[in-house]
Amino acid sequence: MLSNSHDRCCSRRGLAAGRRGFLKLAALGGGATLLSAAPLRRAVAGGGVEVLLLSCMDYRLMDDVTRYMDGRGLTNNYDHVILAGASLGAITEKEPVWGETFWRHVEVAKSLHHIRKVIVMDHRDCGAYRVLLGQDLKEDRAHEAAVHGEVLHRLGQRIRDRHSDLEVELLLMALDGSVEKVA
Repeated sequence: MLSNSHDRCCSRRGLAAGRRGFLKLAALGGGATLLSAAPLRRAVAGGGVEVLLLSCMDYRLMDDVTRYMDGRGLTNNYDHVILAGASLGAITEKEPVWGETFWRHVEVAKSLHHIRKVIVMDHRDCGAYRVLLGQDLKEDRAHEAAVHGEVLHRLGQRIRDRHSDLEVELLLMALDGSVEKVA
């Protein structure tokens, strides 16, 4: 009996410690990569990654974002931060903690993984832009591209101002997964 209750107690304690450890690591910026320990081990063992990617949380494009990064030869070679609205999420005054989270991720990615570049990838028909800006941009593609471009450039400049050693690349993804550079 004693050993059974001891086993139950220790396994509960171990589970709680495991959860605490996971939450601590997730708070340090590894939440997305912790879901798959193998890529994390490969990246750390290699001494770092080249890129930090900021993209939107839109479920329709998750596979396309991964395919795009893989197509660039960046498989398991980038950190990934996800905020609703991507660039807008990082600079909106409506959700200031999102911006604080983004900046902290950049600092941790530089410190731990020695990133050299930040890629910011917005996408068309973004619900976060509707929610945060109060506008539906999808009906006018040129206007939509201009609004995304303006927000992307604002964030890009802020990244350059805070981290002049980092290269910045700004992208806009369509719902078909195609990507265009924002100049």
